Amino acid sequence: MRLVLGASLLLRANSTLWSDPLINTTLTSLFLSAFGLLLIPGLWTPIVGALVALLESWQIMTIGGDRWVTVLLGTIGCALAMLGPGLWSVDARLFGWKRVEPSRRKISANS
Repeated sequence: MRLVLGASLLLRANSTLWSDPLINTTLTSLFLSAFGLLLIPGLWTPIVGALVALLESWQIMTIGGDRWVTVLLGTIGCALAMLGPGLWSVDARLFGWKRVEPSRRKISANS
């Protein structure tokens, strides 16, 4: 998921940058390409995923274009912010891989 989002952000941002866009579109594309470069190796994934979700939701409201692609990329960014980078990432090597396990319910003797 991280690789797909990173590659999609890079391709989309670079195609926008080569078309001589306005300044706000240029800044957005520069941020998105930087976020894509951070997501591919898995560096700061929860932070970058949340920033991608925020930037994509801002892009829906201000900049035109294909809104469904923007919604999809924002949703994947939000999912990455909640799920984390995964086992094969720079974050897992630096900080350890954290896995969330649900706790088992304890049954009391009275019930």
